Order: sequence, then structure tokens, then C-alpha cells
Amino acid sequence: MSQSGDTSRRVEVHPGKEAVVEFDPELTFECVEECTWCCHHGVLLYEPDFLELANCASLSEATTQVRGEDFIRKEEKDREDHVGEDGEACFFLRDDGLCSLHAEEDWKPARCSVFPLSVSVEDGDIHVSVRDSAHEHCEGLNVSERRVVDHLDAFLPAVLWDLDDPETRREL
Repeated sequence: MSQSGDTSRRVEVHPGKEAVVEFDPELTFECVEECTWCCHHGVLLYEPDFLELANCASLSEATTQVRGEDFIRKEEKDREDHVGEDGEACFFLRDDGLCSLHAEEDWKPARCSVFPLSVSVEDGDIHVSVRDSAHEHCEGLNVSERRVVDHLDAFLPAVLWDLDDPETRREL
């Protein structure tokens, strides 16, 4: 299980579905109003998310395909806040800084649930860490009492274990 100096440990996230956690178990996270850092990356759509999105929006308007993978489109936004350095953000990011999918449909793609974490696969196991860039840009880290390790089921949808490749480091 854990080796000397290694902080990783196995955690059951959903019944029968474990992840190897590679971050400080004391880490806390809570979304912070006005922080839309996670909306600047382009959202990879796993097949179940792509099918679900079809119930919420026009796929031809909202998605693009890059390197054979489906993503939610990024678009230029007419404002200075809530956008990335390129002036773009997620197609579904509203002017008020909220996600229209989450706010109006009570749904979000698996990739969005995972932020600010990162998923990789090693030796058939799902490994979970904190995205390197999150330490610099995510305002929700360590601002609450909500320990990430105690709420992994909210960050890691069960569908991740059913995917051929749940790797989250792929970006638009």
C-alpha cells in the first residue's frame, strides 16, 4: 500500500470502485464565487457526457472535435473577468460567472466534476492528484472545512471506472 515517504493511499470512492489518492488528506476545497479558472481549459467530453449533453444543448453549436476527441467549445467572451489569458472561456459560462449546464440543467460533465483534481491511470488503477496549475490558480483550495478525500464521490463520477481512458490531462 504506502511506501516510506509516499502519501498515496487507496480510498473507496463508490461501492467497489477505488482510487489511489496522491494528495494531502487534509486538503480542502470549496468553489469560490467569481473564480472561473476551471472554465478556461476546454472540457473533454467522455462518451456518456456527450450523449447527455445532447439532451441539454445543440451539439453542433456547443462542441468541437480535436485529435478525434469531443470537447465543449471555448469561445471569446465580451468581458475581462471570467476568461482565460486568451479571452476565451467555456461555451456554457454565463456572464454572471455561473455554468448554464450546472445552474439550469443541474448537470455537469464528469470532467468538470473532477476539477481541481486530475485523474490518471497507472497499472489499471485510477490515481487522483491535484492539478499542478490548481495550486497557482484555483481559489477554492484550503478555504473551507470540506476535506476533498471525504467527498471524492462528488469529484469522481462512477462513470470514470467504466471508461477506457479516464485520463483528465487532455486539454482543448
